[in-house]
Amino acid sequence: MGQTPAIRLERLGKRFRVNRRDPGLAAALRALFRRDWVEVDAVSELSLAVAAGERVGFLGPNGAGKTTTLKMLAGLLHPSSGRAEVLGHTPARREPAFLRRVALVMGQRRQLSWDLPAVDTFELNRVVFEVERPVYARRLAEMRELLALGDLIHKPVRTLSLGERMKCELVAALLHGPEVLFLDEPTIGMDVAMQAAIREFVRDYGRRHGATVLLTSHYMADVAALCERVVVIDGGRLRFDGSIDALVRRIRPLRRVAVLLEGELDAAARGELGELGEIVEAPGSWGEAADAGGEGARPRGAERLALDVAPARVPEAVARLLALPGARDLAVRDAPLEEVMRELFARHATEGAGEDQQGEDQEGGARRSAS
Repeated sequence: MGQTPAIRLERLGKRFRVNRRDPGLAAALRALFRRDWVEVDAVSELSLAVAAGERVGFLGPNGAGKTTTLKMLAGLLHPSSGRAEVLGHTPARREPAFLRRVALVMGQRRQLSWDLPAVDTFELNRVVFEVERPVYARRLAEMRELLALGDLIHKPVRTLSLGERMKCELVAALLHGPEVLFLDEPTIGMDVAMQAAIREFVRDYGRRHGATVLLTSHYMADVAALCERVVVIDGGRLRFDGSIDALVRRIRPLRRVAVLLEGELDAAARGELGELGEIVEAPGSWGEAADAGGEGARPRGAERLALDVAPARVPEAVARLLALPGARDLAVRDAPLEEVMRELFARHATEGAGEDQQGEDQEGGARRSAS
């Protein structure tokens, strides 16, 4: 008999009733006496299971329903339909035993008191969650070291940068030792070094405590570094559930073969390479930032040439690229996860538009038949 999942959703749905009105003064006056309401499905029949100790990327475009789902799992919102279960608890009941075992960290919301030092909030959480003082002191010391917080916890929160504040938010959320972490954009607004530090911290916490992590982020580097499995939703519905490798193979099965090339690519060579696959980058395509030696710049005169080719033709493409004069720094990899996600959402948008058009065509045909 299999292990009980740490997180289980069964046909979970959340519907909001929102006011809608046209722009303008006249519409605003009418809304004082009569409002038009519409119902919007933020999440619709979402089903999935997450095993204990698993780290899962929960992805989707803006408005897909990710944050709404996390709020339902944390007990902040009541589902309109279906069922949610976390560690055997029903989140909406917000039982103390449940709240002591989970944590929700939202990059665009804060639990720290704005005018007080973060350590005051830490102490408050220690009392609220009934953490013994020796345990609290040990955990705080560990997290201060892992996140390189130093004396930041003694400064008023309003004086901290966004990245520093987010590190303190993580500490406040984890001092009670939660078994399940819901992380909503935990690295938002951070520089590259700080993002890497947060990823390492979350990975280390999960490994030490066997914690289950459900992560939403628009930074695909967060997902690739922390998660082997991704769940993609769009329009509140499940679109994909599987490994990152499986997602890449499904959406962009081609392999990207690239070299740095000295000089220009002549027309004949371009034509030969075009027969092997699609040229996605070629000499002459670098922008001014690279030419000026900015971030991501290449040595002057060396520019990137990249092909997307079928897996079976990778050896042929490698041999052809390395045969070009001045070719060096060969790389063979999957398409970037950002491109895969962008194409996935574009496909769903096209499919949705096609379904809408089909419905309109059927409705129009019915009207013509009736007339």
